[in-house]
Amino acid sequence: MYKNILIPVLLGAEQDPKDAYRAAQSLGDEGAQYTVLHVLEIIPAYVTSQMEPGALEQTHKEAEATLKAMAADLPGAKAKMISGHSGRAILDFIDDHDIDCVIVASHKPGLQDYFLGSTAAHVVRHAPCAVHVTR
Repeated sequence: MYKNILIPVLLGAEQDPKDAYRAAQSLGDEGAQYTVLHVLEIIPAYVTSQMEPGALEQTHKEAEATLKAMAADLPGAKAKMISGHSGRAILDFIDDHDIDCVIVASHKPGLQDYFLGSTAAHVVRHAPCAVHVTR
């Protein structure tokens, strides 16, 4: 059904991507490409200026290792880490990489999120491709 599937993930959260991985495998054509993506939010300079030297680089390395371990649970998946505002960065990645399906997890929100998390809602509303939401 789909040839190039994107699975955005959140590191260090209670999110388990296995449901998204199962959905990706069932929706993907034979030979489909899978990308497990994490977006690092940009940290303001006034915060980074107060950090220990090397702390930010170490955090990025740890996040990258965690992401690669998560992606290893989906056979053939590539791990990719980018920076920016999560919703906008995911949409830009979709446009730049010819993604034809996104499988995004949504947390169990309160009323303030109107049944979808803010990133998932942004992707659902603006993605130029199919979007499947898992919980």
